[in-house]
Amino acid sequence: MSMTLAVPVTVAIARRVDPARSSEMVAWMRAGTALAEAFPGFLGAGWVQSGPGSPEWHMLYRFADAETLHRWEESPQRHWWLSSAQGIVEHTRVERRTGIEGWFDPPLEHSVEAVAPVGPASPPRWKQAVTIWLAFFPLSLSATLLTSHFLAAVPLAARVLLMTLCLTPLMTYLVLPRITRALHGWLHGQPAPRRD
Repeated sequence: MSMTLAVPVTVAIARRVDPARSSEMVAWMRAGTALAEAFPGFLGAGWVQSGPGSPEWHMLYRFADAETLHRWEESPQRHWWLSSAQGIVEHTRVERRTGIEGWFDPPLEHSVEAVAPVGPASPPRWKQAVTIWLAFFPLSLSATLLTSHFLAAVPLAARVLLMTLCLTPLMTYLVLPRITRALHGWLHGQPAPRRD
């Protein structure tokens, strides 16, 4: 009886960003790590800037095997996360290493893929604002009605705290990814498909 050994896979990605936007880059990478942590097989992630004021950033993330990595890479959460950095982050190189011991072990398999230097432009800010409003307004209205009806005796600050604790994950993981997918053509200025 043969047993297939799961081999961890490390992905190293080189990215460029305007040094003036370093704090946005760190926040964006933290958000991606938080999303990946929810996926089975996630083993860890890290990033480093090439030097003070450098536009070059290097990110590593590791999954237990190719199958769990594939699930993360094809997930709507990752696609939403990547699209949220359009116009800010330029992906320049992706490298995959397969090995058993650790991130710094000699690879059993090794592949490098070049990435197009310029990604699609991010949507105009006003379109992003409209999209967020379309997601936020119905959620906020519903939450306000529910909390004022069921939690009327709870102090306002506590109600707002409870609402934001509930609405933030709903917006991040459920509503915003769906609405940005639904409005993708409008956001990126692509014509709607013709109906003949």
